[in-house]
Amino acid sequence: MTSTSEKPAVNGVNVEALLGARNALGETPEAGKFTWRATNEWLHGTHSRSSVAGYFGLGEEHEHKATFGFESDHPLVFAAEDNAATPVEIVLVGLASCLTAGVAAVAQNRDIQLRSVKATVEGDMDIQGILGADPDIRNGFSDIRVTYDIDADASPNDIEALVAQSQKRSAVFDILTNPTNVTVQVS
Repeated sequence: MTSTSEKPAVNGVNVEALLGARNALGETPEAGKFTWRATNEWLHGTHSRSSVAGYFGLGEEHEHKATFGFESDHPLVFAAEDNAATPVEIVLVGLASCLTAGVAAVAQNRDIQLRSVKATVEGDMDIQGILGADPDIRNGFSDIRVTYDIDADASPNDIEALVAQSQKRSAVFDILTNPTNVTVQVS
């Protein structure tokens, strides 16, 4: 698929480096094993602060250019202080961010110039589960909807294909739609 524009797409994604990494992993697949980390500290009530500073990948430890911070809390309707987004909202942010990054990367690879990309993500949850009011209701989302508004030099079918390929390669989409082993322990 190519763009309807005469100029090559410039969406800010280094596709050559991504494709080079994919090819290099074919020769050394063990380099593709990454461990991502976040630490979290309780502040007060349901308010906490998380930080992300480094990760393991390509066979060694890496540090981000800066330590990134995130806060979470619960809203006033949960008798909390509403100092930050809820953890479940942060999950929705992660999904939107991952899918949108994929849209940009796939568009760059397909030489489609993006003008704007906006994702709206909504997740439905019955809080009777987390409150223990009904043990038959799950604690998490029952449904998540992602709606894109994309303006690009491409046909509607090409834009739908961008989103479909992004969804196919999204780590966060996979995390949310497939079981993942989670171990919780006290040190």
